[in-house]
Amino acid sequence: MTRNKTFLHLAALTAAATLYLTAAGHVAAQSSARNCGPRAMVVDRLASGYGETRQSMGLGANNQVIEVFASSETGTWTITVTTPAGMTCLVASGQAFEELAEALPAPGKDA
Repeated sequence: MTRNKTFLHLAALTAAATLYLTAAGHVAAQSSARNCGPRAMVVDRLASGYGETRQSMGLGANNQVIEVFASSETGTWTITVTTPAGMTCLVASGQAFEELAEALPAPGKDA
């Protein structure tokens, strides 16, 4: 993986983690809501309905998997959280997704 791709994944995971932490309390309450379902069903819906594929992923609190899905064609994006039991909830979604290839700052220097 190139350095720029690594940075992109790190940036996406950081954003996802931030959203996850602010929404963590809501995710548990939403597990029975219509924006949650079995992971395979949610991933299929994102692919068939929006052309979104997984762009990055990471492990969050309580072994929950945080994933960023997006479509380079439509620009839509979705962040999901999946519990160890396989229940996936939509945390955030939007438009104008762009893949970034920014250079990392030099070690010891802030960007």
